[in-house]
Amino acid sequence: MAVYDLEEQEQISEIKAWWEQYGKLVTALAVAAAVASVSWQGWRWYENKQAAEAGALFHAVQQAVEKGETQRAREATGELIGRYGRTTYPQLAALLSAATHFERGDLVNARSQLEWAAEQGRDEVLRDIARLRLATLMLHEGKADEALAQLARDPAPALQGRFADLRGDVLLALGRGSEARTAYQAALDGFAGEVEGAATMREVVRIKLEAVEG
Repeated sequence: MAVYDLEEQEQISEIKAWWEQYGKLVTALAVAAAVASVSWQGWRWYENKQAAEAGALFHAVQQAVEKGETQRAREATGELIGRYGRTTYPQLAALLSAATHFERGDLVNARSQLEWAAEQGRDEVLRDIARLRLATLMLHEGKADEALAQLARDPAPALQGRFADLRGDVLLALGRGSEARTAYQAALDGFAGEVEGAATMREVVRIKLEAVEG
């Protein structure tokens, strides 16, 4: 029995020695792991809360747009931008609000919404959509050079056909027929896929191309 007592004492001594050497490190690691776990859970809760609040405010923008309340749509969009810029909701709201302002002839507010969505929005594809609509607005205003600048950077692959088509319209407005033909041909190539609406867009671009070629 004494042998076992001696072995136990040796084991206890070894454990004590190991703890004296590494105990503080183990404790620190355990505390760090616990803090990290709590922090992560807190961050996930915060992110979910932000998304829910932003979604509710975006719904308010949708309702305002449906009712034609442009000021309310603009105010709610501004609130989204100010409070929930880390989500994609502000971009979506800006695109909706801009469309409503454009339909009602308020090009100043439409442009400001699109400029924000194109330059500061979180989602790259939505930035491209905003650039496309902004270029359309600029062409409508007779500012073809500004419109062309918006279309200079290549968009996401799914939007290349639409960008090329609008580039052709802008170049034609600038009297650059040869370049417009090249752009329309690029648009035809861009609409070569089987995406929804591609056949209709190809036909529209084909008519434009034939008109330019005379």
